[in-house]
Amino acid sequence: MAFLMNAWYVAAWADELGASMLAKQLLGKPVVMYRRSDGVAVALEDRCPHRFAPLHMGRLVDDQIECAYHGLRFDCRGVCTLNPHGNGHIPPRALVRSYPLVERYDLLWIWMGDPAKADAGAIPGFEFLCDPTFQNVKGYTLAEGHYELMTDNIMDLGHIEFLHPGLLGSDAVRRAQTEIVQEGNTIHSNRLTRDEVLPPVLQKWYEAGDRRVQRWLNVRWDPAGLMKLTVGVLPEGEPRENAHESQGCHLMTPATETTTHYYWAQGRNWGERDPAMDALRLDSLRKAFDTQDKPMIEAVQRNMGTTDLDSLRPVMLATDGGPVRARRVLKQLIAEE
Repeated sequence: MAFLMNAWYVAAWADELGASMLAKQLLGKPVVMYRRSDGVAVALEDRCPHRFAPLHMGRLVDDQIECAYHGLRFDCRGVCTLNPHGNGHIPPRALVRSYPLVERYDLLWIWMGDPAKADAGAIPGFEFLCDPTFQNVKGYTLAEGHYELMTDNIMDLGHIEFLHPGLLGSDAVRRAQTEIVQEGNTIHSNRLTRDEVLPPVLQKWYEAGDRRVQRWLNVRWDPAGLMKLTVGVLPEGEPRENAHESQGCHLMTPATETTTHYYWAQGRNWGERDPAMDALRLDSLRKAFDTQDKPMIEAVQRNMGTTDLDSLRPVMLATDGGPVRARRVLKQLIAEE
């Protein structure tokens, strides 16, 4: 499985990791995470080097994992500290790989490649996630599809008129002005509609009513599958400062070659706190992602029968600029690695 190893990936929402261990498959590898008594999050390979038992089946003892099979203990560095058998000698190879894990923006970020290259400063910004002025809703989806298919779905929002009718899209989306901008390894895929009447749900979200509006949908992509989506709505003829602009994230982490962890959120920082509106936004996003996007991506993956999109020589449309550029950057980075 060809993944970009020297990159930050989302391992979990920070609040997923409490007092118990959390096991996930990330980039084809089993990983176990836990919090030390001081609250610091730790990530280790979820495999005991003795008989390869999953460590998450064991228990935490003094900030160490005790394997449930034969009782070997490993500290947060992956070093074996106890062999309860025989004379207690600890074999030199009784080690478990540890992974750099950083807690930022209410997310846990993991580095699966060379730990010497793990620069937390390279994590892209998603400040809205921990900004108290934002009202955020969030979720998680596990999809049976390659993570680049999931990325394509966000980088090309031309699909929302057809896949999310009456919910997120309108016929103005196909007429939108689009641009693709590359800054280093970061790709921006921007779309601007004009004279658009929003679907009823979005009329409520953005407090636009049935007025005609401009809507911008700007996606920022960073390797390997980290996307920020900024959506702004401005009634036609009004000054820019009257716009309501939401921030969102769509963060794809490969579980396996054909399975993807999808972490998503959407936030707004206008209006009064409104639990009913938050519930509407959350319900609408779950509907879009879990009952519309996910089944389509999974059906595409089954129909493709491969993870190599290029080998099938897909027909290209004008709307494919963003995903194609992101795929090229990622392919080049993996080749260089």
